[in-house]
Amino acid sequence: MDTPELKSDIAEKEYKSPKWKLIRFFESSRDKWKIKAKDAKYQIKLLRKRVKYLEQNKREFKKRSRNLEIEVQQMKDKEKKLLAEIDRLKKIFDSGKYGIPKTV
Repeated sequence: MDTPELKSDIAEKEYKSPKWKLIRFFESSRDKWKIKAKDAKYQIKLLRKRVKYLEQNKREFKKRSRNLEIEVQQMKDKEKKLLAEIDRLKKIFDSGKYGIPKTV
């Protein structure tokens, strides 16, 4: 992948520092890069786990929310039926059909 020109530029590059200093510097640079890359991978792994956890919680809360909405609707329907029953019984009581006298 390297072109011949690039290889020759690298080979021709002369450093002013002694080789032992360059070696130490380049090794240190490489080691720091490796640590940085390892830390980045670890952070990515943690973030992926967190995203997975949050997505799972989101699904669970949506499901729970849907179930609660259904329950609320059922309770409202039951309330309507009970109110209708109360109205029906009030009409029967008010009409005096069953011989129960009204109290004042």
